[in-house]
Amino acid sequence: MKVNEYDYYLDKALIAQSPLDKRDASRLLVLDRKTGKITHKHFYDILDYLEENDVLVINNTKVLKARMFGKKDVTNAKIELLLLEEVSKDTWDALTKPQRRIKIGDVVLFDNLKAECICVKEEGINTYRMIYDGVFLEVLDNIGVMPTPPYIHKTLKEQDRYQTVYSNMLGSSAAPTAGLHFTEDLIKRIKEKGIEIIEITLHVGLDTFRPISVDDIEDHIMHKEKYFISEEACKRLNEAVKNKKNIVAVGTTSVRTLEANYNNGFHSGRFETGIFIYPPYKFKVVDKLITNFHLPKSTLLMLVSAFAKKEFIFKAYAEAIKNEYLFFSFGDAMFIK
Repeated sequence: MKVNEYDYYLDKALIAQSPLDKRDASRLLVLDRKTGKITHKHFYDILDYLEENDVLVINNTKVLKARMFGKKDVTNAKIELLLLEEVSKDTWDALTKPQRRIKIGDVVLFDNLKAECICVKEEGINTYRMIYDGVFLEVLDNIGVMPTPPYIHKTLKEQDRYQTVYSNMLGSSAAPTAGLHFTEDLIKRIKEKGIEIIEITLHVGLDTFRPISVDDIEDHIMHKEKYFISEEACKRLNEAVKNKKNIVAVGTTSVRTLEANYNNGFHSGRFETGIFIYPPYKFKVVDKLITNFHLPKSTLLMLVSAFAKKEFIFKAYAEAIKNEYLFFSFGDAMFIK
């Protein structure tokens, strides 16, 4: 299967550049896989589509201020780092721009922090030893900025708008954007309707930013991401499956966590996954999906195409474009049932 089969044209005017004032005021395209019907709603209408037999699974990861702008110590060349993963104490893998300017032993200077390159890897990634005084996350909070995707050109005025209202596990390089539509009030009303909400954690990594560079989908290799399922969440997920409840995944990160973990039941603990979901993948546990509109030729577009069939997804995307829905991280949403 060719990557180009997942291409489509999108006018740049439809790429959302900033979040709406009200999170749940975004538009919602509802896809019914059984009937093929497509319905236009708003996200606050999601309450009408969630049923008492549904279990909502959310990714509670919190985004690091992972983008850092510094200078090379000798030449003063401008260097940008995007922190991806702490591989050991004070040692981080980071996407480096421009990578060609940094060699092993080079030091990048920031306010109150130095990053010494100790390894040069492929795909723009280097490993750095962080040298600083105090608490690293506090230093990072002062010098880093939110790592909004490259297609967003506006400066994010309110940094917490690139966080879900339920984020509490710090560690992501990008937000699980389907969750950005939820408000605290909407979550309260979902619970009042008797719908169970279960929190899991997957820290979003490089593949959110990285385009597919091969022609054949089967040749693409996903970078591994860390995830965590608590004993309590594991127990509740297994009970939901046992009681034949519908698992409603909020976002592709929740889908990947659930599908990667499930093997004759869910298992608690800390894991990592490089699961790549594309047609004709057969889903094991996810029954419904809340998701945003994804980039052309992206692994996320392939995942939703596996969930709802490629032809239906592309029909829905054409409908969304015709009706001027907004796309990508700060854009509108889909509910696939």
